Amino acid sequence: MAGKRRRKLKSLAETISGNKRIATKEKREKLELQTWSDLPTELLEVIVSRLTLEDNVRASVVCKRWHSVAISVRVVNQSPWLMYFPKYGNLYEFYDPSLRKTHSIELPELNGTRVCYTKDGWLLLYRPRSHRMFFFNPFSHEVIKLPRFELTYQIVAFSCAPTSSNCMLFTVKHVSPTIVAISTCHPGATEWVTVNYPNRLPFVSSIWNKLVFCNGLFYCLSLTGWLGVFDPLEHTWSVLSVPPPKCPDNFFAKNWWKGKFMAEHKGEILVIYTCSSENPIIFKLDRTKMIWEEMKALDGVTLFASFLSSHSRTDLSGLMRNSVYFPKVRFYGKRCISYSLDNCRYYPRKQCHDWGEQDPFENIWIEPPQGFLSFTEEI
Repeated sequence: MAGKRRRKLKSLAETISGNKRIATKEKREKLELQTWSDLPTELLEVIVSRLTLEDNVRASVVCKRWHSVAISVRVVNQSPWLMYFPKYGNLYEFYDPSLRKTHSIELPELNGTRVCYTKDGWLLLYRPRSHRMFFFNPFSHEVIKLPRFELTYQIVAFSCAPTSSNCMLFTVKHVSPTIVAISTCHPGATEWVTVNYPNRLPFVSSIWNKLVFCNGLFYCLSLTGWLGVFDPLEHTWSVLSVPPPKCPDNFFAKNWWKGKFMAEHKGEILVIYTCSSENPIIFKLDRTKMIWEEMKALDGVTLFASFLSSHSRTDLSGLMRNSVYFPKVRFYGKRCISYSLDNCRYYPRKQCHDWGEQDPFENIWIEPPQGFLSFTEEI
């Protein structure tokens, strides 16, 4: 009797053990059959939120669930708008290239002014008759006054929004072939400070120079392609021993010195050379090798080029990535001229333009506040 009971207990134990093995095997097989689409939603959102826009778009086509999550965490930057300065009147137009839409607003505060620079949504403006210079935000109508300063043939730039304590204005002009005068100012100052510095002969200042602020330094590209650098903390001026970018001989045609643009992107200095009959060429400054390197791709970056200031953006939607947007709108305001590095062509087609013939004060790219859709007083 005891032996029979032992056999039953043994059989029951074997059955339980067998069931556990089957359950474990089924669980293991189930886990092996799970895919990335089975990730918990919370974990999936964390992962997808760390992707670039391009990778986010790729992830969104995996399945319906991933598409929903990718859309919910997708961040698309807002592109700058192209602001036009009218020759007469106070009606100003702003072209949004992402929506191909033009906004209009009356800005009588700008009557009699000339645009100098833009950054962080602020305009730097100059009144030639009174030598008055001031900051103006067209989206909030804020005004920040500056001391008088007489501008001749030089251009002016500033480091960041004038509401920041770190904001500094900078301009440079020639006093003699070997001396440049550098003038600086900041919001709240009562006067500009001008100091003369020794200058290397290749650098020539003019209205066609390009200015950017990058990594705490002001970079100035001369019309001949030499790069001057001003350090506002060390109060030093130098001309880099970097030969100008090498372009094909056919680039050096009419207005070749005018058709250049300069921008900065995440600490890198980028220069765009154009020619009316050729595709533009983009160069990046290699500070280690002290040379200009030609760029064949922008890695998702979009450049917005204008004569007085240019901007860069990442994570823009659609065909705007890997392109350069120029300060010209065609087809009755329906299309901004752009050049795609992916397709090596202008959009619209056959829109090569002699940028040297365009008035440098006609328009400028400006950054609207994030989420800004239109002016409340829009005409």
